[in-house]
Amino acid sequence: MRSAPTILVVPSTEHRGKEMADASISLSNRYCQAIVDTGGLPWVMPCVKSKAAVAEAVRRCGGVMLTGGDDVAPERYDAKLPPKLRKHLGPVDPDRDWLDVTVIAEVFRQRKPLLAICRGVQILNVALGGTLIVDIPTQRPQALPHNRMDRKSQVVHEVSLTPGSLLAKIAGRGRLGVNSTHHQAVDRVARRLWVTASSADGMIEGLEQDPAASPQLPFLVAVQFHPERLSDRMPVWQTLFRSFVRASTASRRKAL
Repeated sequence: MRSAPTILVVPSTEHRGKEMADASISLSNRYCQAIVDTGGLPWVMPCVKSKAAVAEAVRRCGGVMLTGGDDVAPERYDAKLPPKLRKHLGPVDPDRDWLDVTVIAEVFRQRKPLLAICRGVQILNVALGGTLIVDIPTQRPQALPHNRMDRKSQVVHEVSLTPGSLLAKIAGRGRLGVNSTHHQAVDRVARRLWVTASSADGMIEGLEQDPAASPQLPFLVAVQFHPERLSDRMPVWQTLFRSFVRASTASRRKAL
């Protein structure tokens, strides 16, 4: 795999790990397998609070992938969150939020390809100035059931793709079946982004960079679902990862 681009994968975190029962990183192997299957070499980022380490890690990689995990701390997008909504928050980890936001800042500064998955689309939107729906069942009671952990590797609903979007071009069609394991979602979209996928109930399922925004990344696709859990059975999601790895290969060559 000498020619494979290195993909920096930002993992989830746990307050108690399996080895020493202290703070640890956590990551489903499916993320890395999807990268390997499409020609990339995954490199899992440690959760260390060092801007210099983050900057160097992003510099050495061809592309960056943000992964799923716990809720985003509301202090990052709504400092006056009402108690009735706060009680619906799941676990949060400010250190994970810091790492994701710092990585995102470096991705834009260094202009690296970015693929953001599930929590990844949420923290990307927050990092760029957008907001989140704290709890879909509470704030959007008429919405589809989006937290389908019982079918996390199965298609549970469809999304409509925005014509002309990168995701629509990759898919070669206007609708796709997706899984769904989230209770939060993008609310107000950050200025640099535009909606490229949505479900029938109006939930935002995909974001990309606004064509008019600057700077432009070589590749940016952010999705609310988990394509890494479908890519071994649905070729369209393998095509997504392959497109990301291809963009990361070009980015690495340009940096050399």
